[in-house]
Amino acid sequence: MKNIIVLGAQWGDEGKGKVVDIYTEFADIVARATGGNNAGHTLVVRGEKYIFHLIPSGILHRGKKCVITNGVVVDPKVLLSEIDKLKSRDYLKDDDQLRVSSLAHIILPYHIALDRVREEKLGNRKIGTTARGIGPCYEDKVARTGIRACDLVDPDILAEKLRDNLELKNFLLKNYYGAEEIDFPSTLSEHLSYGERLKPYLIDTSLFLNEEINRGAKVLFEGAQGTHLDIDHGTYPFVTSSNTTAGGLCTGSGVAPTKIGGVIGVAKAYITRVGSGPFPTELFDDEGQKIRDRGCEYGSTTGRPRRCGWFDAPVVRYANRVNALNGIALTKLDVLSGLPRVKVCVAYEVGGVRREEVPLTLSEFEGARPVYEEMEGWKEELSDAREFGDLPKTTQRYVRRLEELTGVEISMISIGAERNQTIIRKNPFRA
Repeated sequence: MKNIIVLGAQWGDEGKGKVVDIYTEFADIVARATGGNNAGHTLVVRGEKYIFHLIPSGILHRGKKCVITNGVVVDPKVLLSEIDKLKSRDYLKDDDQLRVSSLAHIILPYHIALDRVREEKLGNRKIGTTARGIGPCYEDKVARTGIRACDLVDPDILAEKLRDNLELKNFLLKNYYGAEEIDFPSTLSEHLSYGERLKPYLIDTSLFLNEEINRGAKVLFEGAQGTHLDIDHGTYPFVTSSNTTAGGLCTGSGVAPTKIGGVIGVAKAYITRVGSGPFPTELFDDEGQKIRDRGCEYGSTTGRPRRCGWFDAPVVRYANRVNALNGIALTKLDVLSGLPRVKVCVAYEVGGVRREEVPLTLSEFEGARPVYEEMEGWKEELSDAREFGDLPKTTQRYVRRLEELTGVEISMISIGAERNQTIIRKNPFRA
C-alpha cells in the first residue's frame, strides 16, 4: 500500500504520534488533514520528549516532507512557536520540509475568547473543549465568514474581513458574555506579521500531494482526535468540530479516497477520554487511578487528567465500520502489566436489552452498562519484547481476544514510549 491513513479508533489521545513516527520511516510525506491545536501528539525520541499540536509528528525524520492541509484550522502563533522550537532543537533546517495550505482557516483571538466564555456560561453542561478556538473557527468556515492563511499575506483583504468579523464578535463578547472586546488595530498588525513569517510555507497542498502521489511518493495521512469525536459519527454534542474519520481526511487534504491504500486505527489497550460525554467503561476506583498514573494519562494540550476505563470493543468495532480499518496499532499495552485481572467490554446492556453495537442516541449511550469479559492479567514488564512471541502467554491471549472482538488484526503493538519499544507484526506500507 502506498498511501495510508492513521487515525484514532477511540476518543482521541490513543498515541497516534508514536505510530505516525514509526510509520514515517516508510513514507515520503506526512500530511495532517483535520483538527487544530486542540490535538497533541507526544513523542519520546532517544530519551527526549517532543509535543506537537499542529506540525505532523513525522517532522522529526530528516528529509521527510510534512504538510498541513486545508482541513486544519491553524493558530499562526502556535504554529510559529512550534517552528521556532524545532529549529532551536536542530530540526526543520530546510523550510521546504514543511508546507502549509493557503486555504487553511486561521484561528483568531476572538475564536479563542468565544470558546472560553461559552464554556464558562454552560457551567456543568460544558462540552469540555480545550478552549483553543477550534470550534468557533470551524463555525466561521461553515458560515463562509472565515479568514484563511492566504488572507494573512494580503493586507487589504485581511483588514476588510477582520473589521467585518469583529463587528459581530465584539458585540457578542461585550453585550452577551460580558467579556473584553478584541482590539482591531493590534490584531491586524499582529496577524500581518504572522503572514510575513508564514508566507514561505504557503502553497496549494492539494496540488502538491496529488502531484507527489502521481510521481510515486508514499503519503502518510495523520488523523487528529478520534473516531468517536467526529462531528457526524461521534458522541454528539460531546465531539470536536471536524470530521475525524477516514472520509474527513480525504476532504481535508484534497486527495480522493481512491488514492488511499489503507487505514490503520490506533487504540489503547484500555480506553481514555478527555472532557464530557458518555463513557460506559469508565473506572472511578484505585484501579482506574493506577492506569492513569502508570499511563501518564494527562492531556498533552491541556494537562487535564484523562478519564480511564477498560477496553471497549463495541467502540472499536464502530470505528472499523465507518473507517474500514486494515489494522489496529495497539498502544500502551505495557500499562496493564501488574494487574491480576483485566476486563474487556464486549457489549452493552441498554434498558435491560443486550446490545452489540454502540447506541445511536446520546441518551441510550449515557444509559448503557458494559457487559464485561474478564481475563487473566500478567505481572511481567513488556518493554523489552521485540516479537509477539516474546510477550507472556496471557498477554498474547489478551491481544488475540481483542482481535476477535473487534474483527480487526492488530498489526502493531506499542509497549513503551521509545521508538524501539514497538512490535510491528505487519507493515501497511509493505502489505
